Amino acid sequence: MEEKTDDRLLLNIEYPSDLKKLKVEQLPQLCDEVRRFIIDELSNNPGHFAASLGTVELTVALHYVFDTPEDRIVWDVGHQAYTHKILTGRRSVFRTNRKFRGICGFPNPKESKYDSFIAGHASNSISAALGISVAQRLFKSSRQTVAVIGDGAMTGGLAFEGLNNASFCDNNLMIILNDNHMAIDHVVGGLSEYLVKLTTSQTYNKWRNKLYKLCLRIGLIKESQREGLIRMNNSLKAVLTSQHNLFEGLNIRYFGPVDGHDVIQLVKVLRDVKDFNGPKVLHIKTKKGKGFKPAEESATEWHAPGKFDKNTGKRIIPPITADMPPLFQDVFGHTLVELARMNDKVVGVTPAMPTGCSMSFLMHEMPERTFDVGIAEGHAVTFSAGLAKEGMMPFCNIYSSFMQRAYDNVIHDVALQNLDMVICLDRAGLVGADGATHHGAFDMASFRCVPNLTIASPLNEIELRNLMFTAQEPGHGPFIIRYPRGKGVIADWHKPMERVEVGTGVCLREGTDVALLSIGPIGNRAAKAISRAVEAGMSIAHYDMRFLKPLDEKILHEVGQRFKNVVTIEDGAKNGGFGSAVLEFFADNNYSVQVRRIGLPDHFVEHGTPDELYTMLGMNEDGILKVLLEFK
Repeated sequence: MEEKTDDRLLLNIEYPSDLKKLKVEQLPQLCDEVRRFIIDELSNNPGHFAASLGTVELTVALHYVFDTPEDRIVWDVGHQAYTHKILTGRRSVFRTNRKFRGICGFPNPKESKYDSFIAGHASNSISAALGISVAQRLFKSSRQTVAVIGDGAMTGGLAFEGLNNASFCDNNLMIILNDNHMAIDHVVGGLSEYLVKLTTSQTYNKWRNKLYKLCLRIGLIKESQREGLIRMNNSLKAVLTSQHNLFEGLNIRYFGPVDGHDVIQLVKVLRDVKDFNGPKVLHIKTKKGKGFKPAEESATEWHAPGKFDKNTGKRIIPPITADMPPLFQDVFGHTLVELARMNDKVVGVTPAMPTGCSMSFLMHEMPERTFDVGIAEGHAVTFSAGLAKEGMMPFCNIYSSFMQRAYDNVIHDVALQNLDMVICLDRAGLVGADGATHHGAFDMASFRCVPNLTIASPLNEIELRNLMFTAQEPGHGPFIIRYPRGKGVIADWHKPMERVEVGTGVCLREGTDVALLSIGPIGNRAAKAISRAVEAGMSIAHYDMRFLKPLDEKILHEVGQRFKNVVTIEDGAKNGGFGSAVLEFFADNNYSVQVRRIGLPDHFVEHGTPDELYTMLGMNEDGILKVLLEFK
């Protein structure tokens, strides 16, 4: 009987030192085995699929050529780093990827010495890797540093700040530009078009590099003359080819483009390029979803597809019935279309997340009034501010954790001018398997101190629609609406929209023993805990506050006068958030009230399902009930 050879290479590789024992001719087989391993694992344990399939050959080549972890590889975002995890000691535990108490879905230095830098938000790799490279120079270390960044992340301003700095400070950074024309959705903008047209003769690069090394060896030129020579070379090349190269214009050596799925060629190019001193860019062309036809044909759908049949390519999607609540993001998307039909000043703005936030609905119906600005959150906010300044009503939708990157833009460009615009913070609160880099923990605590902002969070889908309707009316100034990832609680949500009086909450249940004040959808968990406390003989009042800023002072005065025991609950950082605002109000108005605050703790919360995390933090129904019963 013929011996099975499936995975015979991969099973013998725990770390890159094992990988280096292979002959270069064996690497294509290893790449096939890694790709099969990823497909097998992710078909049952969902994760970021298409991006990691696209970087199998690159990752194998990097660990084959470079001496990791002594040499540093800095990944951008981390969606593309599953092969990296598999080859660096985590293959046997990869089944726990993104699971509670399992390995993280993104590179994390706390998890492995092979993970050089945290990688959850896009566009930071060049800046971080440049800092590492400069530190190595200062320590007179021979270690090398590689930043791997996709063309989608290259739309972020931080990437260009890093490039600019790399062009004039002493470093030995290699930047791998992984060009697949995709972020999660298709990459938009002039940079994408530029990369399509950007070509450099491989023969030209080969002979240029050989001539440069020869001149150094025989003493015709000195390394100190490198910058001037590069300037002269770039000018001559531009004249001869009528082609101007963005990177070489910054005095950063450019090589490519190279086939990112030819692992043997990648090894050869990396070996050649890594010996050149100074910053350099290697431009590789890859295909997201490589090796799995459905993912190749629809990379957006297969970015994080959930469970699927690896043989048929059919995604396993739970059936949707009429009695099931919708996703909050879909309620946002459909409501935005309705508002745009009603109000011709309404436009949509998103930083590369039209599908993720469901702004794709408006993009499909009114493409001229929908703007995907690329992975550029700060620009998205200031661009929206410009639209608002001229009388448009932009709905700028950004994930809560990504909004941290646009804090100054909100203060300086929006709040200071008190512009009428709407900022919708999707994925507010605990998001689950993406973990600490993606939890929307800090928006309420960070934004409530900013003047002119209105900040609200709906209890359910109907409140979300009503808040959006209210926010698009002129005269409110900047209006922030935060809502979570996942499903709501009301199946029959598509009701006529009504105006909400800004700064008002609502009493959901009367009571006399304890007042529970909630903001946002976590109030639904609190309502269930309250019902159980009532069954246990307590009388609990429940107020859905809706607005963090301005607070409903009428309700707070009522609570301060009637109750001695108060519980606040929020799906955000407890320090400085909603509960803190309530405490400040009671202190400022001389109410003697015992307040228990429930919220996210003063540490970064790991990954897991939302239910697992709420249970761990005492924010599930049982945990809330326990707090209430302490007042019995």
